[in-house]
Amino acid sequence: MARTQKKVFGSFFLPGPTEVRPEVLSAMTQPMIGHRVAEMEELIGQIQPRLRAVFGTQRPVYISASSATGLMEGAVRNGARRRVLSLVNGAFSERFFQIAQASGLRADPLEVEWGEGHTAEMLEHALSRGIYDAVTVVHSETSTGAFNPIADLASVTAAAGDVVLLVDSVSGACGAEIRADEWGLDFVLTGSQKSFALPPGLAFGVAQPSILERAKSKKDRGIYFDFLEFERNIQKNQTPNTPAVSLLYALKVQLDSIEEEGMSERLARHRAMAERTWAWCDELGLEVLVKERAFRSPTVTCVRCPAGLTGPQVAAAIRKHGFQIATGYGRMKDESFRIGHMGDHTVDRLEALLDALAKVLKR
Repeated sequence: MARTQKKVFGSFFLPGPTEVRPEVLSAMTQPMIGHRVAEMEELIGQIQPRLRAVFGTQRPVYISASSATGLMEGAVRNGARRRVLSLVNGAFSERFFQIAQASGLRADPLEVEWGEGHTAEMLEHALSRGIYDAVTVVHSETSTGAFNPIADLASVTAAAGDVVLLVDSVSGACGAEIRADEWGLDFVLTGSQKSFALPPGLAFGVAQPSILERAKSKKDRGIYFDFLEFERNIQKNQTPNTPAVSLLYALKVQLDSIEEEGMSERLARHRAMAERTWAWCDELGLEVLVKERAFRSPTVTCVRCPAGLTGPQVAAAIRKHGFQIATGYGRMKDESFRIGHMGDHTVDRLEALLDALAKVLKR
C-alpha cells in the first residue's frame, strides 16, 4: 500500500479557509464537557480577554457557532431599523446588501467597481440625504482584495447622527488592525477560518451599547442571533446556544499563540506578506486588481491572469507544485487568481509559493 506524502505546513494559501497548525487541530480531540458547567465558563473566561485584544475593545466578544454570515444577518436584524445603505465593492459586500433586503428592510447600494474602495467623502455625501439609519460595509473584501478605511467611514457615520455602522471584517480581523471602541464601530464581526487560522465554524462579534439599545426595540430580531441573548449569556461566560466545544478548545490554543506572538507583530507579519506579494507582481509585470495601494488588503491579493491563462488553470497548475491558491471569485473567476497571505503563514513560505507560481505563469 502506497504511503501518503506528508504535507508541509505552509502550502495552503486559500483566502479562507486558511491553513491550521497541527497543534491547533489536535486540541479538538479533547473530551467533551457540558456547555453549562463551570469548566465551560472557565474556558470562555480564558478566551475573552484575548479576543478583546484582537478587536481592540473592552466590550465582551460574542462567540457564535455559525459562519460569519450568521452574524451579518444578526447585525442587520438587531441594528437596522428601516433603511440601510450598503457599501458594495465585491461579492461579500453585495451579500451584506442582500441580507438587508432579505430581512425585510429597504436597502440601497452605494456601489464602486470591484477592486476599488469607498472613501469617507462618498459616504458623507450619501448620508447627507438623512434617510438611512444603518450602514453595512466590508472591511477586507475577500473577493477582490479591496480594503476599506473603516476608521474614516466610522467617523463619518457617527457625525451623521442616529446612524450605526455594521462592519464585516471576516478576512480583516487578526490580520488587520481593529480598534472597535476607539473607532466607534457599532458592530464588527469576523469568522474563525481566515486570519485567526482556525477551522471554519465559529464567528465572533462586538456590539456597542448603541446596537443593544436598538435591539431592545426590534420585535423581529429573531432567536438564534438575538444580540440581547448573546449579551446576557456572555456576561456569565456562556453562549445562548450550544457552543462548538471542540472548536473552542482550538480557539484557546490559537489565542494563546497569538498572544505569545503579539498583535503588533502579527499585524506586521501580515503587512510584510502583502508587501512581498505586491512587489512580486511588479517584478513579473502582473496587475493587482486593486490599483491604489491604500485600498489593498493586508490579508488577500487578487491578481489578474496573464494572457492565455485563466484562474482555474493557474490554480490547477500550482497544485502540481504542492501549493493551493484560489481562483478569482464570482464574476472574476476566470480572469484572476487570489493569494491568501494570512493566518500563520510566513514570508519564507510565501516566497516558496511565489517562486513556484512564477514558473507556472511563465510556462
